[in-house]
Amino acid sequence: MSPSLTVRRITADQGAVFRELRTASLREAPYAFGATLEDALSADAASFDATAAQHEVSLSVGTFILYTEGHPAGLIEAHFDDTAARRAFVCELWVAPAVRHLRGGELLVDTASNWLAGAGAVEIYAWVADANRTAMRFYEALGFGPAGEHRRGARAPEQAESLLVRHVTAASQAHQS
Repeated sequence: MSPSLTVRRITADQGAVFRELRTASLREAPYAFGATLEDALSADAASFDATAAQHEVSLSVGTFILYTEGHPAGLIEAHFDDTAARRAFVCELWVAPAVRHLRGGELLVDTASNWLAGAGAVEIYAWVADANRTAMRFYEALGFGPAGEHRRGARAPEQAESLLVRHVTAASQAHQS
């Protein structure tokens, strides 16, 4: 019997869970995120509590947590940027290595994308390091393709990142109605 997976939006009382997942992600894949493990470890608990509280109710940013058998095992952020175009992004995706084979990453991306689509997004974007072929293949398998934009990584300027985009389907929009 395979474990059951669920995804729920973070709640205000989950600052400690958010911190646990963020530090686990930075320990396991420090190259993949904008923050450092040192940043996360030195931040006080109140900052994680404040982020959880904000992400529970915000109309422009949300964090979603993956659970396997009720235990937190991954997370993703979904947000709209603050430009006039108001582009929708998924970022900060991480799934615990022990449960990656269960397709929790796909469930996280789809849940976050559906939330963004419900708020009006017609395209979902993700920045992915060009050198991270595993992440590239993962997003491509979910229907993301090149958006034609590239940049240097914020933490690692020697690494290039490509912007990927997935168009919201009518089925995703209907799911939100």
